[in-house]
Amino acid sequence: MDDRQIATGHLLAIITILIWGTTFVSTKVLLTDFSPLEILCLRFMIGYLTLLLVYPHRLNISTLNEEFLFIAAGLCGVTLYFLLENIALTYTLASNVGVIVSIAPFFTAVLAHFFLEGERLHPQFFAGFVIAIIGIILIGFNGSFLLKLNPLGDLLAAFASAVWAAYSVLMRKISKLGYHTIGCTRRVFFYGLLFMIPALFLLEFNLVFDKFTKIPNLLNLLYLGFGASALCFVSWNWTVGILGAVKTSAYIYLVPVITIVASSLILHEKITWVALTGACLTLVGLYISERKPTTILKERTI
Repeated sequence: MDDRQIATGHLLAIITILIWGTTFVSTKVLLTDFSPLEILCLRFMIGYLTLLLVYPHRLNISTLNEEFLFIAAGLCGVTLYFLLENIALTYTLASNVGVIVSIAPFFTAVLAHFFLEGERLHPQFFAGFVIAIIGIILIGFNGSFLLKLNPLGDLLAAFASAVWAAYSVLMRKISKLGYHTIGCTRRVFFYGLLFMIPALFLLEFNLVFDKFTKIPNLLNLLYLGFGASALCFVSWNWTVGILGAVKTSAYIYLVPVITIVASSLILHEKITWVALTGACLTLVGLYISERKPTTILKERTI
C-alpha cells in the first residue's frame, strides 16, 4: 500500500466525517414532520437505490461465512446502531448521546486488538482517547455544567457505540475479501433494511404524502440518503480497508466538533468558550491517536 492511497484514505475519512457531523442539523429539521424510524428507513432506502443505480452488478459471495459477515455488518452498522442512537435520544439528553457515542473508537480499538491482525493497541492511542473524550464532554456541556444522568438512555447510547465498533471490525474483514466496495456497501444496506422490518410494527411509522411536499424535507432527505448514507458509507468502508478499523474510527472524535460549528452557522445555536476549548482538546486527542507509536518509529531508525 503506497503513501498516495494512505493520504487518500485520510482525506476521505475527513470528508466523510464532515458530512456525518452535519447530519444532526438535517435530522433536527426532519424531526418536526418525521419520526426517527421514518427518517432512518427513508435515508437508507434512498442510499440503497443510489448504490444499485451506480453499481447494478450482482455480488457473488463465495461462502456462507462471508455472507454472515455482510448480515452481521447490516445488523450492527445500519439497524442496531441507528435505532439504539435514536431511541436513546428519547430517554436522555442529546449532549449525553453525543458524548457516549463518540467513544466508539475506543471499543473499535479493543475489538480490533483481539479480532484483527496488525491492529495492536499502543499507549499513544489511549492518551489521545482520554484527551479527546475530555474535549467531547466539554462540547456536550457547551456552557452548561449540569450533567443529567439517565441510565436507560445512556446505556443504549453506549451499546450504540459498541455495535458501531463491531461494524468497523466487520467491514475491515469484508474489505479483505476482494469484493467491490460499492457492491459490499449495497449488500450491507440490504440486510440493514431487512432487519428494520420488525421495528416498523413496534415503533412509530406513518408516512403521509404531505410530508414530502415541503422542499426542506425533500432536500434534507436527499442529503441524508445520497450524501450521508450512499456516498459516506462507501467512502468510510473503503477507508477502513486502507487505514484499518482503529485509525479510521479515530476520526469519529471530530463529529461533535463539526456538529457545534454547523449548528452555530445553520441553526444559530450559541457556542461558548467551554465548547471551543473542548473542540481544541478533541483535535489534539485525534492528532495523538493518529500518530504512529514512538517505539515503531525508533525500531525503523535502527
